[in-house]
Amino acid sequence: MQQKFDNRNEDILVFIKDKLVHRNEAKVSVFDSSVQGGDAVWEGLRVYDGKIFCFEKHVNRLQESAKTLCFADIPDFEFIRTAVFKTLEANKMRDGAHIRLTLTRGEKITSGMDPRLNTKGSCLIVLAEWKEPVYDNSSGITLVTTHIRRNSPQFLDSKIHHNNLLNNILAKISANVSGADDALMLDENGFVSETNATNVFMIKNNCIHTPSADSCLPGITRSLVIRIAESERIRCFERNLSLSEFYNADFVFTTGTMGELTPVTRIDGREIDSRKGKELFDKINSCFRKLTETEGELLPF
Repeated sequence: MQQKFDNRNEDILVFIKDKLVHRNEAKVSVFDSSVQGGDAVWEGLRVYDGKIFCFEKHVNRLQESAKTLCFADIPDFEFIRTAVFKTLEANKMRDGAHIRLTLTRGEKITSGMDPRLNTKGSCLIVLAEWKEPVYDNSSGITLVTTHIRRNSPQFLDSKIHHNNLLNNILAKISANVSGADDALMLDENGFVSETNATNVFMIKNNCIHTPSADSCLPGITRSLVIRIAESERIRCFERNLSLSEFYNADFVFTTGTMGELTPVTRIDGREIDSRKGKELFDKINSCFRKLTETEGELLPF
């Protein structure tokens, strides 16, 4: 599903390093590490009715990713929160907004790979846009299995939420060429890992199953679904799952901040017979909606 431009975003203000600028002036240097080598970390957040959902969890993961990559200076929680609040207030965004929060290693003194060339400090970018969930969650989406494998920790640990997304982009290209909405990615052993943009779940015999977080990102929305299952006494298994199991599932859905909980109607052209699992999915989805209504970082304006 291709996103379209929302005219409400024509004149948004973007926070770059230490100030707000118009989107047309929102730029980083050609010497910035994000340009030089995708050397940055990021998070996606959503705003619901005056609250930023799972804000602390997202900021913690951003900081932990930056720490893993040995960023020399990582903004503290209060600095990040203030920057996000300023951006949302300047754009009068209290609901229906999505935030792309990026932290780059910063500007280098000359082009090169060595982090010691970064002497000007990290650069925080807060890009808030008017943006509804990117999938049609009423009709669902289609997936196609791609030949692009998801990174394992022995190559590039997917637990680092980094900006080097070529692995995912190549998978998305596979989906585009195949006429599917997104790509289903396998790990190096041939088990299902995640899609190019989301985590994935299946329902079978009133139980939910999701791939072990070996080569996939253990997403925040993913963790919420597991939490919901525990609170509702729904059996939930994290394990290796094959394509055959997904083809024969009672329901398949993806999870992520950008799309929330999204039904999958077809995988590799095979229709997912969702009649048996829809009631359980609707229950989980309803619980998720309640969380978005009651939890989150309260905006001060």
